[in-house]
Amino acid sequence: MEALAIGSAPPRPGLAALARYSHLRRPGTLAATAAKRPLTAASMDAAAAGGRPSPTPIRCTSAETDAEVDEVATSSHAAEADAGATTDTEQGGNGSPVAGAADSAEVAGVDGIRIRRRPVTGPAVHYVGPFQFRLENEGNTPRNILEKIIWDKDVEVSKMKERRPLYMLKGPLEAAPRARDFVGALKASYDRTGLPALIAEVKKASPSRGVIRENFDPVQIAQAYEKNGAACLSVLTDEKYFQGSFDNLEAIRNAGVQCPLLCKEFIVDAWQLYYARSKGADAVLLIAAVLPDRDIKYMLKICRILGMAALVEVHDEREMDRVLGIDGVQLIGINNRNLETFEVDITNTKKLLEGERGQIISQKDVIVVGESGLFTPDDISFVQNAGVKAVLVGESLIKQEDPGKAIAGLFGKDISHAGAT
Repeated sequence: MEALAIGSAPPRPGLAALARYSHLRRPGTLAATAAKRPLTAASMDAAAAGGRPSPTPIRCTSAETDAEVDEVATSSHAAEADAGATTDTEQGGNGSPVAGAADSAEVAGVDGIRIRRRPVTGPAVHYVGPFQFRLENEGNTPRNILEKIIWDKDVEVSKMKERRPLYMLKGPLEAAPRARDFVGALKASYDRTGLPALIAEVKKASPSRGVIRENFDPVQIAQAYEKNGAACLSVLTDEKYFQGSFDNLEAIRNAGVQCPLLCKEFIVDAWQLYYARSKGADAVLLIAAVLPDRDIKYMLKICRILGMAALVEVHDEREMDRVLGIDGVQLIGINNRNLETFEVDITNTKKLLEGERGQIISQKDVIVVGESGLFTPDDISFVQNAGVKAVLVGESLIKQEDPGKAIAGLFGKDISHAGAT
Protein backbone atom coordinates (compact mmCIF):
# COMPACT_ATOMS: atom_id res chain seq x y z
CA MET A 1 0.00 0.00 0.00
CA GLU A 2 1.74 3.14 -1.24
CA ALA A 3 -0.20 5.34 1.16
CA LEU A 4 1.50 3.59 4.07
CA ALA A 5 4.86 2.95 2.50
CA ILE A 6 5.92 6.52 3.18
CA GLY A 7 5.52 5.86 6.88
CA SER A 8 6.48 2.22 7.17
CA ALA A 9 9.04 3.07 9.84
CA PRO A 10 8.26 4.93 13.06
CA PRO A 11 8.50 8.69 12.55
CA ARG A 12 11.84 10.27 13.47
CA PRO A 13 11.91 12.51 16.55
CA GLY A 14 11.11 16.05 15.63
CA LEU A 15 9.18 15.08 12.51
CA ALA A 16 6.31 17.50 12.16
CA ALA A 17 2.87 16.12 12.84
CA LEU A 18 1.76 17.38 9.47
CA ALA A 19 4.33 15.18 7.78
CA ARG A 20 3.33 12.14 9.83
CA TYR A 21 -0.27 12.36 8.66
CA SER A 22 0.41 13.80 5.21
CA HIS A 23 -1.04 10.65 3.61
CA LEU A 24 -4.48 11.45 5.01
CA ARG A 25 -5.80 13.47 2.09
CA ARG A 26 -9.31 14.28 1.03
CA PRO A 27 -10.27 12.00 -1.87
CA GLY A 28 -10.36 13.77 -5.20
CA THR A 29 -13.49 13.72 -7.34
CA LEU A 30 -13.81 11.37 -10.24
CA ALA A 31 -13.54 14.32 -12.57
CA ALA A 32 -10.34 15.47 -10.94
CA THR A 33 -8.92 11.98 -11.16
CA ALA A 34 -9.80 11.75 -14.82
CA ALA A 35 -8.09 15.07 -15.39
CA LYS A 36 -4.92 13.75 -13.81
CA ARG A 37 -4.97 10.62 -16.01
CA PRO A 38 -6.46 11.47 -19.40
CA LEU A 39 -7.30 8.83 -21.93
CA THR A 40 -4.50 8.02 -24.30
CA ALA A 41 -4.71 9.55 -27.76
CA ALA A 42 -5.20 6.17 -29.37
CA SER A 43 -8.24 5.28 -27.30
CA MET A 44 -9.76 8.75 -27.81
CA ASP A 45 -9.33 8.50 -31.54
CA ALA A 46 -10.90 5.06 -31.60
CA ALA A 47 -13.91 6.29 -29.68
CA ALA A 48 -14.30 9.30 -31.98
CA ALA A 49 -14.23 7.07 -35.01
CA GLY A 50 -17.01 4.92 -33.60
CA GLY A 51 -14.74 1.97 -32.99
CA ARG A 52 -14.11 0.18 -29.73
CA PRO A 53 -11.72 1.87 -27.39
CA SER A 54 -8.75 0.11 -25.89
CA PRO A 55 -9.78 -3.20 -24.33
CA THR A 56 -8.06 -2.14 -21.07
CA PRO A 57 -10.51 0.08 -19.17
CA ILE A 58 -9.47 3.00 -17.04
CA ARG A 59 -9.14 1.81 -13.46
CA CYS A 60 -8.96 3.90 -10.31
CA THR A 61 -6.32 1.92 -8.46
CA SER A 62 -5.00 2.68 -5.03
CA ALA A 63 -1.71 3.90 -6.47
CA GLU A 64 -3.33 6.34 -8.87
CA THR A 65 -5.94 8.24 -6.90
CA ASP A 66 -6.20 10.34 -3.80
CA ALA A 67 -8.69 7.77 -2.48
CA GLU A 68 -5.76 5.40 -1.97
CA VAL A 69 -5.48 6.16 1.72
CA ASP A 70 -9.09 5.20 2.40
CA GLU A 71 -8.18 1.64 1.50
CA VAL A 72 -6.23 1.57 4.75
CA ALA A 73 -9.56 1.36 6.52
CA THR A 74 -10.46 -2.03 5.08
CA SER A 75 -7.68 -4.58 5.01
CA SER A 76 -9.67 -7.68 5.80
CA HIS A 77 -11.24 -7.81 2.35
CA ALA A 78 -7.81 -8.32 0.85
CA ALA A 79 -7.31 -11.33 3.09
CA GLU A 80 -10.67 -12.66 2.02
CA ALA A 81 -9.63 -12.34 -1.60
CA ASP A 82 -6.50 -14.34 -0.83
CA ALA A 83 -8.74 -16.99 0.69
CA GLY A 84 -10.33 -17.56 -2.68
CA ALA A 85 -13.20 -15.12 -2.40
CA THR A 86 -14.38 -13.01 -5.28
CA THR A 87 -14.26 -9.31 -4.46
CA ASP A 88 -16.14 -6.57 -6.22
CA THR A 89 -14.76 -3.03 -5.98
CA GLU A 90 -16.81 0.05 -5.30
CA GLN A 91 -15.19 3.41 -5.95
CA GLY A 92 -17.64 5.22 -3.73
CA GLY A 93 -17.73 6.06 -0.06
CA ASN A 94 -14.23 5.42 1.21
CA GLY A 95 -13.11 3.85 -2.06
CA SER A 96 -12.43 0.55 -0.31
CA PRO A 97 -12.98 -2.93 -1.75
CA VAL A 98 -16.32 -4.36 -0.73
CA ALA A 99 -16.59 -8.10 -0.37
CA GLY A 100 -19.70 -10.17 -0.85
CA ALA A 101 -21.33 -11.92 2.09
CA ALA A 102 -20.13 -15.33 0.88
CA ASP A 103 -16.53 -14.20 1.42
CA SER A 104 -16.98 -14.48 5.18
CA ALA A 105 -17.68 -18.20 4.90
CA GLU A 106 -14.39 -18.81 3.13
CA VAL A 107 -12.20 -16.54 5.25
CA ALA A 108 -13.68 -18.04 8.45
CA GLY A 109 -11.68 -21.21 7.90
CA VAL A 110 -8.46 -19.52 6.86
CA ASP A 111 -5.60 -18.80 9.29
CA GLY A 112 -7.53 -20.40 12.12
CA ILE A 113 -10.18 -17.70 12.18
CA ARG A 114 -13.04 -18.80 14.42
CA ILE A 115 -15.28 -15.77 14.14
CA ARG A 116 -17.05 -14.93 10.89
CA ARG A 117 -16.72 -11.24 10.09
CA ARG A 118 -20.30 -10.79 8.88
CA PRO A 119 -23.38 -12.94 8.14
CA VAL A 120 -22.50 -15.41 5.40
CA THR A 121 -25.97 -15.34 3.82
CA GLY A 122 -26.66 -11.66 4.45
CA PRO A 123 -28.76 -10.12 7.21
CA ALA A 124 -31.65 -12.04 8.70
CA VAL A 125 -34.05 -9.11 8.44
CA HIS A 126 -35.49 -8.16 5.04
CA TYR A 127 -37.93 -5.44 4.04
CA VAL A 128 -40.55 -5.63 1.34
CA GLY A 129 -42.39 -2.34 1.23
CA PRO A 130 -43.69 -1.62 4.73
CA PHE A 131 -43.33 -5.24 5.80
CA GLN A 132 -40.42 -6.75 7.72
CA PHE A 133 -39.47 -10.39 7.34
CA ARG A 134 -36.97 -12.33 9.43
CA LEU A 135 -35.40 -15.32 7.73
CA GLU A 136 -32.95 -17.07 10.01
CA ASN A 137 -30.53 -19.78 8.96
CA GLU A 138 -27.08 -21.01 9.93
CA GLY A 139 -25.40 -18.43 7.73
CA ASN A 140 -27.00 -15.41 9.38
CA THR A 141 -27.23 -16.62 12.99
CA PRO A 142 -24.23 -15.83 15.25
CA ARG A 143 -22.65 -18.93 16.76
CA ASN A 144 -21.57 -17.18 19.97
CA ILE A 145 -21.65 -13.80 21.67
CA LEU A 146 -18.29 -12.68 20.24
CA GLU A 147 -19.51 -13.35 16.71
CA LYS A 148 -22.68 -11.36 17.42
CA ILE A 149 -20.59 -8.47 18.72
CA ILE A 150 -18.34 -8.57 15.65
CA TRP A 151 -21.27 -8.56 13.23
CA ASP A 152 -22.80 -5.57 14.96
CA LYS A 153 -19.42 -3.84 15.13
CA ASP A 154 -18.90 -4.31 11.39
CA VAL A 155 -22.16 -2.44 10.69
CA GLU A 156 -21.39 0.21 13.31
CA VAL A 157 -17.92 0.95 11.93
CA SER A 158 -19.23 1.19 8.36
CA LYS A 159 -21.60 3.93 9.50
CA MET A 160 -18.86 5.70 11.46
CA LYS A 161 -16.60 5.70 8.41
CA GLU A 162 -19.35 7.27 6.31
CA ARG A 163 -19.71 10.07 8.84
CA ARG A 164 -15.97 10.54 9.36
CA PRO A 165 -13.89 9.31 6.41
CA LEU A 166 -10.22 8.76 7.09
CA TYR A 167 -9.08 12.13 5.72
CA MET A 168 -11.28 13.88 8.30
CA LEU A 169 -9.22 12.33 11.10
CA LYS A 170 -6.06 14.18 10.06
CA GLY A 171 -6.82 17.21 12.25
CA PRO A 172 -7.77 15.21 15.37
CA LEU A 173 -4.68 13.03 14.93
CA GLU A 174 -2.42 16.05 14.80
CA ALA A 175 -4.13 17.51 17.88
CA ALA A 176 -4.07 14.26 19.88
CA PRO A 177 -1.65 14.07 22.83
CA ARG A 178 1.57 12.22 22.11
CA ALA A 179 1.33 8.43 22.46
CA ARG A 180 2.88 7.05 25.64
CA ASP A 181 5.04 3.93 25.97
CA PHE A 182 2.59 1.17 26.87
CA VAL A 183 5.13 -1.67 26.67
CA GLY A 184 7.72 0.34 28.58
CA ALA A 185 5.25 1.01 31.40
CA LEU A 186 4.56 -2.73 31.79
CA LYS A 187 8.28 -3.56 31.90
CA ALA A 188 8.98 -0.81 34.44
CA SER A 189 6.21 -2.03 36.73
CA TYR A 190 7.39 -5.65 36.57
CA ASP A 191 10.95 -4.59 37.38
CA ARG A 192 9.76 -2.41 40.25
CA THR A 193 7.42 -4.88 41.97
CA GLY A 194 8.60 -8.31 40.86
CA LEU A 195 4.94 -9.07 40.12
CA PRO A 196 2.98 -9.06 36.87
CA ALA A 197 2.27 -5.50 35.76
CA LEU A 198 -1.38 -4.58 36.11
CA ILE A 199 -3.54 -3.38 33.23
CA ALA A 200 -6.60 -2.33 35.22
CA GLU A 201 -9.85 -2.22 33.27
CA VAL A 202 -12.39 0.59 33.34
CA LYS A 203 -15.56 -1.35 32.56
CA LYS A 204 -19.17 -0.71 33.50
CA ALA A 205 -20.85 -3.82 32.08
CA SER A 206 -20.34 -7.00 30.08
CA PRO A 207 -22.60 -9.31 28.04
CA SER A 208 -22.16 -12.17 30.53
CA ARG A 209 -22.49 -10.18 33.77
CA GLY A 210 -24.71 -7.27 32.79
CA VAL A 211 -24.04 -4.05 34.72
CA ILE A 212 -21.08 -4.67 37.01
CA ARG A 213 -20.94 -1.22 38.58
CA GLU A 214 -23.93 1.10 38.86
CA ASN A 215 -22.01 4.01 40.39
CA PHE A 216 -19.65 4.37 37.44
CA ASP A 217 -17.34 7.37 37.10
CA PRO A 218 -14.60 6.42 34.62
CA VAL A 219 -12.24 9.24 35.56
CA GLN A 220 -12.45 8.57 39.31
CA ILE A 221 -11.93 4.85 38.76
CA ALA A 222 -8.93 5.49 36.49
CA GLN A 223 -7.36 7.84 39.04
CA ALA A 224 -7.89 5.29 41.82
CA TYR A 225 -6.27 2.56 39.72
CA GLU A 226 -3.26 4.74 38.97
CA LYS A 227 -2.82 5.78 42.61
CA ASN A 228 -2.84 2.15 43.74
CA GLY A 229 -0.23 0.80 41.36
CA ALA A 230 -1.76 0.08 37.95
CA ALA A 231 0.89 0.27 35.23
CA CYS A 232 -1.62 0.81 32.41
CA LEU A 233 -5.37 1.10 32.00
CA SER A 234 -7.80 -0.66 29.67
CA VAL A 235 -10.85 1.40 28.72
CA LEU A 236 -13.91 -0.27 27.19
CA THR A 237 -15.19 1.77 24.26
CA ASP A 238 -17.92 -0.56 22.95
CA GLU A 239 -21.28 0.99 23.80
CA LYS A 240 -23.85 -1.64 22.87
CA TYR A 241 -22.53 -4.58 24.90
CA PHE A 242 -20.22 -3.00 27.50
CA GLN A 243 -21.77 0.46 27.98
CA GLY A 244 -18.40 2.01 27.22
CA SER A 245 -17.53 4.93 24.97
CA PHE A 246 -14.70 6.84 23.35
CA ASP A 247 -15.84 9.78 25.48
CA ASN A 248 -14.68 7.80 28.52
CA LEU A 249 -11.29 7.18 26.92
CA GLU A 250 -10.89 10.84 26.01
CA ALA A 251 -12.07 12.04 29.43
CA ILE A 252 -9.52 9.85 31.24
CA ARG A 253 -6.71 11.07 29.00
CA ASN A 254 -7.71 14.71 29.43
CA ALA A 255 -8.03 14.34 33.22
CA GLY A 256 -4.26 14.06 33.58
CA VAL A 257 -4.02 10.31 34.19
CA GLN A 258 -0.46 9.34 33.28
CA CYS A 259 -0.97 5.59 32.84
CA PRO A 260 -0.87 4.57 29.16
CA LEU A 261 -4.34 3.68 27.86
CA LEU A 262 -5.42 0.57 25.98
CA CYS A 263 -8.46 1.13 23.79
CA LYS A 264 -10.49 -2.03 24.52
CA GLU A 265 -12.48 -2.18 21.31
CA PHE A 266 -13.42 -4.90 18.84
CA ILE A 267 -11.20 -3.99 15.90
CA VAL A 268 -12.53 -5.15 12.54
CA ASP A 269 -11.28 -2.30 10.37
CA ALA A 270 -7.99 -0.40 10.26
CA TRP A 271 -9.94 2.88 10.32
CA GLN A 272 -10.59 2.16 14.00
CA LEU A 273 -6.87 2.36 14.75
CA TYR A 274 -6.69 5.93 13.50
CA TYR A 275 -9.86 6.82 15.36
CA ALA A 276 -8.58 5.33 18.62
CA ARG A 277 -5.30 7.25 18.35
CA SER A 278 -7.22 10.48 17.67
CA LYS A 279 -9.06 9.92 20.97
CA GLY A 280 -5.84 9.49 22.95
CA ALA A 281 -5.26 5.72 22.88
CA ASP A 282 -1.71 4.47 23.44
CA ALA A 283 -2.51 0.85 22.58
CA VAL A 284 -5.25 -1.23 20.96
CA LEU A 285 -6.54 -4.79 21.19
CA LEU A 286 -6.32 -7.13 18.18
CA ILE A 287 -8.20 -10.43 18.52
CA ALA A 288 -6.64 -13.37 16.64
CA ALA A 289 -9.97 -15.24 16.59
CA VAL A 290 -11.37 -12.39 14.49
CA LEU A 291 -8.44 -11.17 12.38
CA PRO A 292 -6.53 -13.24 9.82
CA ASP A 293 -2.74 -13.08 9.86
CA ARG A 294 -2.60 -10.58 7.02
CA ASP A 295 -4.84 -8.18 8.91
CA ILE A 296 -2.76 -8.48 12.07
CA LYS A 297 0.47 -7.78 10.18
CA TYR A 298 -1.12 -4.85 8.40
CA MET A 299 -2.57 -3.36 11.58
CA LEU A 300 0.71 -3.79 13.44
CA LYS A 301 2.33 -1.68 10.75
CA ILE A 302 -0.27 1.06 11.19
CA CYS A 303 0.15 0.95 14.97
CA ARG A 304 3.89 1.49 14.57
CA ILE A 305 3.26 4.48 12.34
CA LEU A 306 0.87 5.94 14.90
CA GLY A 307 3.18 5.19 17.83
CA MET A 308 0.73 2.76 19.46
CA ALA A 309 1.28 -0.68 20.95
CA ALA A 310 -0.93 -3.65 20.03
CA LEU A 311 -2.06 -6.37 22.43
CA VAL A 312 -2.75 -9.43 20.28
CA GLU A 313 -5.20 -11.72 22.05
CA VAL A 314 -5.27 -15.52 21.67
CA HIS A 315 -7.49 -18.22 23.14
CA ASP A 316 -5.92 -21.53 22.14
CA GLU A 317 -2.80 -23.26 20.81
CA ARG A 318 -3.60 -22.66 17.15
CA GLU A 319 -4.05 -18.94 17.63
CA MET A 320 -0.88 -18.77 19.74
CA ASP A 321 1.13 -20.54 17.03
CA ARG A 322 -0.23 -18.15 14.40
CA VAL A 323 0.68 -15.06 16.40
CA LEU A 324 4.14 -16.35 17.29
CA GLY A 325 4.77 -16.64 13.55
CA ILE A 326 4.11 -12.92 13.01
CA ASP A 327 7.06 -10.56 13.26
CA GLY A 328 6.76 -7.44 15.37
CA VAL A 329 4.38 -8.75 18.04
CA GLN A 330 5.42 -7.36 21.44
CA LEU A 331 2.38 -8.20 23.55
CA ILE A 332 0.34 -11.41 23.53
CA GLY A 333 -2.75 -11.66 25.70
CA ILE A 334 -3.98 -15.12 26.70
CA ASN A 335 -7.73 -15.02 27.30
CA ASN A 336 -8.76 -17.84 29.61
CA ARG A 337 -12.40 -17.58 28.55
CA ASN A 338 -13.73 -20.23 26.16
CA LEU A 339 -15.36 -18.51 23.19
CA GLU A 340 -18.07 -21.15 22.78
CA THR A 341 -19.04 -21.83 26.39
CA PHE A 342 -17.77 -18.64 28.05
CA GLU A 343 -16.33 -20.81 30.83
CA VAL A 344 -13.09 -19.57 32.37
CA ASP A 345 -10.09 -21.77 33.15
CA ILE A 346 -6.79 -20.12 34.10
CA THR A 347 -4.89 -23.35 33.39
CA ASN A 348 -5.30 -22.35 29.76
CA THR A 349 -2.49 -19.84 30.31
CA LYS A 350 -0.11 -22.53 31.52
CA LYS A 351 -1.05 -24.85 28.66
CA LEU A 352 -0.29 -22.22 26.03
CA LEU A 353 3.08 -21.32 27.55
CA GLU A 354 4.49 -24.80 28.01
CA GLY A 355 7.34 -26.27 26.00
CA GLU A 356 8.52 -24.80 22.72
CA ARG A 357 6.02 -21.94 22.76
CA GLY A 358 7.43 -20.65 26.01
CA GLN A 359 10.96 -20.83 24.60
CA ILE A 360 9.96 -18.87 21.49
CA ILE A 361 8.25 -16.22 23.61
CA SER A 362 11.39 -15.85 25.71
CA GLN A 363 13.63 -15.62 22.64
CA LYS A 364 11.40 -12.96 21.08
CA ASP A 365 11.15 -11.03 24.36
CA VAL A 366 7.36 -10.99 24.09
CA ILE A 367 5.39 -9.87 27.14
CA VAL A 368 2.53 -12.27 27.88
CA VAL A 369 -0.59 -10.78 29.46
CA GLY A 370 -2.95 -13.02 31.45
CA GLU A 371 -6.64 -12.24 30.91
CA SER A 372 -9.90 -13.43 32.56
CA GLY A 373 -10.46 -15.46 35.71
CA LEU A 374 -7.96 -13.63 37.93
CA PHE A 375 -9.46 -12.87 41.35
CA THR A 376 -6.94 -13.78 44.08
CA PRO A 377 -3.21 -13.60 44.89
CA ASP A 378 -3.06 -17.35 44.19
CA ASP A 379 -4.42 -16.73 40.67
CA ILE A 380 -1.77 -14.06 40.07
CA SER A 381 0.95 -16.37 41.38
CA PHE A 382 -0.25 -19.25 39.18
CA VAL A 383 -0.11 -17.28 35.91
CA GLN A 384 3.19 -15.62 36.89
CA ASN A 385 4.78 -19.04 37.44
CA ALA A 386 3.44 -20.03 34.01
CA GLY A 387 5.38 -17.16 32.42
CA VAL A 388 3.03 -14.16 32.50
CA LYS A 389 4.58 -10.72 33.12
CA ALA A 390 1.37 -8.67 33.03
CA VAL A 391 -2.29 -9.20 33.79
CA LEU A 392 -5.42 -7.49 32.51
CA VAL A 393 -8.06 -7.43 35.24
CA GLY A 394 -11.47 -5.81 35.21
CA GLU A 395 -14.39 -7.51 36.91
CA SER A 396 -12.65 -8.54 40.13
CA LEU A 397 -11.63 -4.91 40.71
CA ILE A 398 -14.51 -2.89 39.31
CA LYS A 399 -17.17 -4.69 41.33
CA GLN A 400 -15.50 -3.74 44.63
CA GLU A 401 -16.62 -0.69 46.57
CA ASP A 402 -13.17 0.86 46.14
CA PRO A 403 -11.64 -0.52 42.92
CA GLY A 404 -8.31 1.13 43.60
CA LYS A 405 -7.82 -0.41 47.05
CA ALA A 406 -8.96 -3.75 45.66
CA ILE A 407 -5.65 -3.94 43.78
CA ALA A 408 -3.77 -4.72 47.01
CA GLY A 409 -6.24 -7.53 47.70
CA LEU A 410 -5.71 -8.97 44.23
CA PHE A 411 -1.92 -9.07 44.56
CA GLY A 412 -1.74 -9.78 48.29
CA LYS A 413 0.30 -6.62 48.89
CA ASP A 414 0.41 -2.91 48.16
CA ILE A 415 1.97 -2.50 44.70
CA SER A 416 1.63 1.30 44.57
CA HIS A 417 4.73 3.45 44.42
CA ALA A 418 4.10 4.50 48.02
CA GLY A 419 3.75 0.91 49.16
CA ALA A 420 6.90 -0.23 47.40
CA THR A 421 9.10 2.34 49.10
